Amino acid sequence: ATQLAGTMSGGEQQMLAMGRALMANPKVLLLDEPTMGLSPIMCDKIFEVVQEVYKQGVTILLVEQNASRALQLANRGYVMESGLITMSGDAKVMLNDPKVRAAYLGE
Repeated sequence: ATQLAGTMSGGEQQMLAMGRALMANPKVLLLDEPTMGLSPIMCDKIFEVVQEVYKQGVTILLVEQNASRALQLANRGYVMESGLITMSGDAKVMLNDPKVRAAYLGE
């Protein structure tokens, strides 16, 4: 079936954009808020695709508001506030850091 990109849902448009980017066989993929405004189900699908792309050897630079989900996938994490990096380190360590959890994960 043929469908114009402008008539697709937000999640479908994100998947299309990622697919188009992957057609060039990139070594690095920059994803800027790929789940913004999407339903929880579409967010899950986006994160599944990101994980699969990473497993295929593509380096991914992910900018994401959902810190918990991003840190679960990442090797390293960086926290920016007002354009400055205020925290960085191993993603798993950051995910379990009480300060990070309180400030960015709502705990």
